[in-house]
Amino acid sequence: MHKMMVPLKRYTQFSGRASRGEYWWFQLFMMIFTIPLNVLGFIAGYINSTSLALVSSGLMLVVWLALALPLIAVTIRRLHDTDRSGWWLLLGLVPIAGLAVLVFMLLPSTPGDNRFGAPVPHV
Repeated sequence: MHKMMVPLKRYTQFSGRASRGEYWWFQLFMMIFTIPLNVLGFIAGYINSTSLALVSSGLMLVVWLALALPLIAVTIRRLHDTDRSGWWLLLGLVPIAGLAVLVFMLLPSTPGDNRFGAPVPHV
């Protein structure tokens, strides 16, 4: 649970490193909030409820606005942990090439210090 909240505490820190666990636990944290809102939107469309659709869309917008900056920061720190520059995140904007960013997120951390600092201690 602690690793889910670390990116929210370090939401403006783009330097340093983030462990694989910190990144993926934060992804899980985001899914816990967004999946129910998506289901609510699906139900709103199924029962043709405009007001419910507006509520679910509004809540989804608020959640994404609140979590966008922490997501970008933890992704850049995760790239740093694999000894890559944060600029690699822009590769996600290119349609098939964005899969490379996913592969980078799955790779293990570089052992020892790298150009972005010391490894993240396991908490």
